[in-house]
Amino acid sequence: MRRGGPDEPAVNMGAIDLVDLDLQWIDALLPMWRESFEAASGIVDPHPLAEQRLYFLDRVLPHHSVRLALLDGRLVGFVAAAAESIVQLYVRIGCQRRSIGTRMLDWAKNQSAGSLWLYTFARNHGARAFYARQGFVEVAYGFEPTWQLDDVRLQWPAPLPPAT
Repeated sequence: MRRGGPDEPAVNMGAIDLVDLDLQWIDALLPMWRESFEAASGIVDPHPLAEQRLYFLDRVLPHHSVRLALLDGRLVGFVAAAAESIVQLYVRIGCQRRSIGTRMLDWAKNQSAGSLWLYTFARNHGARAFYARQGFVEVAYGFEPTWQLDDVRLQWPAPLPPAT
């Protein structure tokens, strides 16, 4: 068993199960998502969890397939993806670097149309390095107005250069 930190319960590194979203998990998913988002972005989300729930139910769920990552029956991550993009991929704090993100990303790649794009914040160096290890290439740099942060668009597989 490994421990994630002083307040993190021991986690057995058994098999990671990816399962379809069952809304019975939403009360566990929302705070895990919020905590992971805040740690990755370095900002505190001022929105109430009820607003985040509505965003998830109204904007994410209708347009994306959602898979939960479970480890010994405990929610340790989730991914929301469509055939061409990933809109959310979060791993519980203390559970990173255990192949959970890789398993979720592999699922998204396998159900994709052959390529995927996603965005992450420029300051999220951990995510940028993770996606680079998984074959994503940074293709554009911009600004995300809601959070007022620079962002990076990544693409998998990398687009081929124009023929000369």
